[in-house]
Amino acid sequence: MKLNDLRPSAGARRPRKRVGRGESSGMGKTCGRGQKGQKSRSGAPSFIGFEGGQMPIQRRLPKFGFKSRVGRTRDEVRLDDLALVDAEVIDLDVLKAAKLVQQQARRVKVLLSGELNKAITLKGLFPTKGARAAIEAAGGRIEE
Repeated sequence: MKLNDLRPSAGARRPRKRVGRGESSGMGKTCGRGQKGQKSRSGAPSFIGFEGGQMPIQRRLPKFGFKSRVGRTRDEVRLDDLALVDAEVIDLDVLKAAKLVQQQARRVKVLLSGELNKAITLKGLFPTKGARAAIEAAGGRIEE
């Protein structure tokens, strides 16, 4: 096989449509645009989102999003992360120092994910029911 023997497979390359070249071509007279109407005219709008003159949905909807201010001050930490902390009493400042929560966090929820094999004391954090049971089972306690 040589480079000059290579040919595209049958039907892979179709000839381009030549409109307006007489009736016998099949694309004469109206050139495939139909009879009348906006899309048959030259200069018809064809941009994305056009709704026939009605105000498009992307202009009807408000142009601003929503970011909860409360969400920026909340964070979550898992039990396996707490097991890595060397302190006996774990509070918000210890978690920030260990870079386990964001610096702007003011309320931290402790999730039951992973295992805890040492006794720790949580102070000012909010564990879930499962995390509370796991901490108490490991010999730890929770101070509100």
